[in-house]
Amino acid sequence: EQVVMGLLTTSEPLIVEPTGLPPGEYIVTWKTKGESKAYKAARKAAKASGSAPPPKHILNAPTAMMRDQGYGAGYDYDHDAQDGFSGQDYFPDGMERPHYYAPVERGFERDLAKRVAYFARLRADRQKDRDA
Repeated sequence: EQVVMGLLTTSEPLIVEPTGLPPGEYIVTWKTKGESKAYKAARKAAKASGSAPPPKHILNAPTAMMRDQGYGAGYDYDHDAQDGFSGQDYFPDGMERPHYYAPVERGFERDLAKRVAYFARLRADRQKDRDA
């Protein structure tokens, strides 16, 4: 691990400087235009929404004080959930769940569209169960 980190640290300026990309962005590659558009929309939303904290239910609670404040309360572990998917949202409290990725109905994205719809149905079902 240390060797890999050293290589990345040493080689990063050589990769980033010629391209002009911010550090880390050169690692990302896109297979579809939809992926690229979703990534750009997510970055734009992150810049616009500031640095709102994640919801407390997904935050670690290593101390009694943090548990008393609600950290980790109500967290549903995906692997323990039916279908291996809890359907919980991990966006900041008060932020509506955004939809950045819209696959087109051709090629491999047609299959991805089915998966996106499948998980949206599961998420809605899990939300109904939580609200009941």
